Amino acid sequence: MVEFGTGYVNAMDREHASNHHDHGHDHGHSTGDVNISAGELGSSFGLGPVPNINAILSKLRAGSKTVELAFMGMGKGAGGGHTAGMYGKKQRQALREAAEANRLDFTTHTSVGVFGLAGQDRQGNFSRDSKIQSLQEIKRAIEFASDVGRGGPVVVHTGEFNRAFTETDWNTTGKYAGKFESFPGEDERAKFYVVDRRTGETKAVIDKGRSVTKPLWKTYEEGDNFWDKKGGDEYRDRNGEMVKKGDFIDEWGNKVDKEKRVPIFDPETGGFKTQQLDWNDLKKEAIGMTKEAREFWEKNKDSSSEVWNNSKWGRFKDIKRIEDVRVFPEEAYMISNIETNMANSQSYAMQYTRDFEENVKDVERLEKAYDIHKKIEEETDPEERWQLEKQISDLGDLVPPETKMGSEVLKKMIDRKKYAINQAQTTAAGQWSQVKEQENQLKHLESARRYALEESYDSYARAGVYAADRSNQLREQGKLKKEIRVAMENLFPEAYGAHPDELMKIVRGSREKMQNMLVESRGLSEKKAKEVAQHTLTVTFDTGHMNMWRKYWKNDDSKSLKQNEKDFDDWAVDMVDQMSKEKMIGHVHLDDNYGYQDEHLAPGEGNTPIKRMVNTLKKNGYKGELIVEPGADFTNDSGGFQSVMKTWKLFGSPIYGAGSNMGTGNWNSIGGGYFGVNRPANFTVGAYSPSEDWSLWSGVPFE
Repeated sequence: MVEFGTGYVNAMDREHASNHHDHGHDHGHSTGDVNISAGELGSSFGLGPVPNINAILSKLRAGSKTVELAFMGMGKGAGGGHTAGMYGKKQRQALREAAEANRLDFTTHTSVGVFGLAGQDRQGNFSRDSKIQSLQEIKRAIEFASDVGRGGPVVVHTGEFNRAFTETDWNTTGKYAGKFESFPGEDERAKFYVVDRRTGETKAVIDKGRSVTKPLWKTYEEGDNFWDKKGGDEYRDRNGEMVKKGDFIDEWGNKVDKEKRVPIFDPETGGFKTQQLDWNDLKKEAIGMTKEAREFWEKNKDSSSEVWNNSKWGRFKDIKRIEDVRVFPEEAYMISNIETNMANSQSYAMQYTRDFEENVKDVERLEKAYDIHKKIEEETDPEERWQLEKQISDLGDLVPPETKMGSEVLKKMIDRKKYAINQAQTTAAGQWSQVKEQENQLKHLESARRYALEESYDSYARAGVYAADRSNQLREQGKLKKEIRVAMENLFPEAYGAHPDELMKIVRGSREKMQNMLVESRGLSEKKAKEVAQHTLTVTFDTGHMNMWRKYWKNDDSKSLKQNEKDFDDWAVDMVDQMSKEKMIGHVHLDDNYGYQDEHLAPGEGNTPIKRMVNTLKKNGYKGELIVEPGADFTNDSGGFQSVMKTWKLFGSPIYGAGSNMGTGNWNSIGGGYFGVNRPANFTVGAYSPSEDWSLWSGVPFE
């Protein structure tokens, strides 16, 4: 077995293998201004709608050099939704041999039922079972890619969790701040999720328009009268602690820690003073809490787990950079809400505790009095006891009528006090239990904005390690055509990961996580692990999914409709440019729509600026796959390959240019008659016919 430390090619070899693997043949003539050839445009098949191996093989002969096999099923496969598990050894061998015979490459699309790897289910909870199921789908797609394609990209849908556009970094700062809105009034009505990190259960959905009630905590303010100094900036409490303005104090002016602060009692209402916090207030609270959390992190980043486990900032224990320590407004909401409940529970608990102590002392005094009275009564002459009884009867309604002696009065008083003690014990214990439970909630509550991402980083990193293992195995066997890469696809705008900034953040975080895994579990050096992670985890950029942001673009009323449309196109192309320059994009899907739904029109049939996007990719050195994803043409035209033909036309393929033809075939024969036939064409067209370099119309040279 090749060791991880030596089983990887170096960065230059890796890049060459990824970008220049072409079996030694020419891709054909350039399409002109974008500088791509017809042979560079691959196509995808949805397995299930494409029912069997024979149907796949018939479509392979249409002319694509790269074919993406997409699994439409998940879990146990079915006729309309195939899974990787439905293809056995002989079927995989047939596909592999077909690829060799037709000199093409396969790429793989993980089940379309995977929507991100955070594990969010339909109820909004984050389920580890759901996360594992999605990860298993990726693993078997990786195995399929290894067996059939001998490597290549494995596409995975993102869509980590539902989130509002408001409050996102990309919509609140920078050049395009405020340019997207999911619905009118979103800024007032957006919802945010807070989960219990122990279980992934959503504990609260915070409505941005809702306020929270928070207690006013007792602090020392200038002018308060305590002990040895009146009205000054500071003083010493009974314990000798220096108390300054703004410090938390108890009812007697003693300085207390934040965890033991007490609410201000309002004698007019008989309750405690409170204040209402709206979202803007919560944002300010979050800033203050972030400062507090960062101070704790800075002080305790090297401390033991016990210190972190006992703190409400325990969720930041594994954070590596202080700038990543951040409290969100929805967390501030929950913290304020829970601390209010804690204050109430703690106040009741303290009240019952004080009653308990007083009642215990009373019982001790009453029992002594009882012993004295009992002794006096026993030593008194029976004939003189009437005087003791008269003393009791003189008390009238203060004692029960059947009571005859003082000892009996004391006994009843002792019984009542003991009952009160038992009640105080039970109630105080219950209140203190609530306080402890609320403290635990504080320690484990976390915004889905952070929790979901950490779960996603972990999952993509695990998938990446598995992909690297399979690539290493193929390399050892001498069978590797192209490294297996987990290519995260931007999906629908409504879920996290669709926006390019979000997608790049997922990739960066997952690469860092994968790097750590490779160092810890495979013994790679930091440098080597970083290199492997960067080449294994990449982006699948889908042009149609990108265009779906158009419906959420906020037009500038001072501009024309045409200018606003151009502004959106400029944004989309700018995002492609940023991802390209960061070397994030490792795979591309070409499809079109009108900015509303994922219709999978052929490129050029909608309003997606596909040519500009591809041109930007090429200018930044992109040499990976360009996969046309048919959709509407299966229904509206004569077949899925019509989408590829229309893409050739969009990019000015010479197949559509003027030129002499050989034989009896012509372009109309191809466009209207040939495609869909499961045999190769017996004629050539376009600029290659006639030519000294004999070539099929697809660009594949004659042997």
